Amino acid sequence: MYGWIWRRLPLGLPGKLVGSLLLATATVALLWYVVFPWAEPLLPFDDVQVTQDSGVPGGDSGGDGNAPAGDDHDLPYDTDQNNTPPPTPNR
Repeated sequence: MYGWIWRRLPLGLPGKLVGSLLLATATVALLWYVVFPWAEPLLPFDDVQVTQDSGVPGGDSGGDGNAPAGDDHDLPYDTDQNNTPPPTPNR
């Protein structure tokens, strides 16, 4: 197919290069402005629902209210500050 298009483009090599660039640009523009907007409602990428009640079992921790839902476990490290030692010259 591409060979057939290349043979049909006029004006020698410069015309074929410019014609190929115009055909590629027209194809991208057609996809971008016509096909993709038409197909977007048919695709499930933005089909999300965010609600107050997530319906996740154990989501309500009943804790202090500041912890995120489901965050009722203790971490073995402090999350409020960086407790790593400063770098040494030999590392």
